[in-house]
Amino acid sequence: MPDSNARIRLASPHLGEEEAAAVGRVLRSGVLTNGPENEAFGQEFADRHQAAFGVTFCTGTSALHAMLLAEGIGPGDEVIVPSVTFVATATSVCHVGATPVFADIDPRTFNLDPASVAARITPATRAVMTVHYAGQPGDLDGLARVCGAAGVPLLEDAAQAAGAEYRGRPVGTFGRSAMFSFTPAKNITTGEGGVVLTNDPGVAERLKLLRNHGQTGLYHHESLGYNWRLTEMQAAIGRVQLRKLDGILRRKQWIAEALTQRLVGLPGLTTPHQVPNARGTWALYTCLLPGIRDRVLADLLDQGVEARIYFPPVHRQPLFARRDDDTRDAAELPVTEDVAQAMLSLPVHHRLTEAEVAEIADAVTLAVGRATASPNATDQATPADVR
Repeated sequence: MPDSNARIRLASPHLGEEEAAAVGRVLRSGVLTNGPENEAFGQEFADRHQAAFGVTFCTGTSALHAMLLAEGIGPGDEVIVPSVTFVATATSVCHVGATPVFADIDPRTFNLDPASVAARITPATRAVMTVHYAGQPGDLDGLARVCGAAGVPLLEDAAQAAGAEYRGRPVGTFGRSAMFSFTPAKNITTGEGGVVLTNDPGVAERLKLLRNHGQTGLYHHESLGYNWRLTEMQAAIGRVQLRKLDGILRRKQWIAEALTQRLVGLPGLTTPHQVPNARGTWALYTCLLPGIRDRVLADLLDQGVEARIYFPPVHRQPLFARRDDDTRDAAELPVTEDVAQAMLSLPVHHRLTEAEVAEIADAVTLAVGRATASPNATDQATPADVR
């Protein structure tokens, strides 16, 4: 859980008078749902990412749920996902009655390993859902080849990746559809909310029906749907936030580079890897600290610097863990297991000052030095302990 006493926090949303004015404009209009702000926000977000359609949702999780339903995925189907992600990537598969199948990750980017994905494809596989961990694209070329050979769609969980690029092209259109999230920890926020991008008009239409009770006209319901609408107030905030995105990304790039410059080469710590031909969003700044992670985390919190494990592996959550054969998961996902015991995310939000960046780097250097000074001490945590 977040340390409320931390002097330097992991996230700090950039909300101000522009967002307040946008909300006030909506309130004065009297149109609070199903209105022009949603249509504008969805399309503006789609335009920013070079997609044809953007459909807004009340949460990123509901957007994931809808994205799977729009593909006709349901009971008896399998969807391949990573385990190093927020739990909603996998539980959205469960919500449609399908089965999440966990594949292993690249040890540097923490994104899906195409070879591991290929090994898990079966006749029941209906989709592969890649997660752009920390907003950095993975091997999209490799995943596209695997999905193409298997004849299954690639879906993107781009929750952290607004503004990310791969080979000069914005993420969000490499798969059949892509979900983006706007919780307060993301680079831009609407409080809660999400959007699905797609270039397929049929998918876009199904998403709109799912979002609003399957209505094609007032009280005329063609299909089963839900109330997954984003409010007009949130959409208005999203439009303002979207205009700030590029400035936020530039600032975060500078902060990440400054942290790396100060931390690279520190014994016991590996700084984040950057994918060639890709531009991430630095939604997270995740280091590897094998054998000392838990002690460094405790030390940083004592120093007033908030840090966190993003994310404890989903396959180890009680919801998914094989309680009768705990060693089988470790054998199937060896890279995930190793990374999960070493990863630690540091503050990288765009409102950090130069002095705070220096303070974070100094605190990490001190904590790592203390941890490595006791060569006989090791972290006590096991994969099961970090659920």
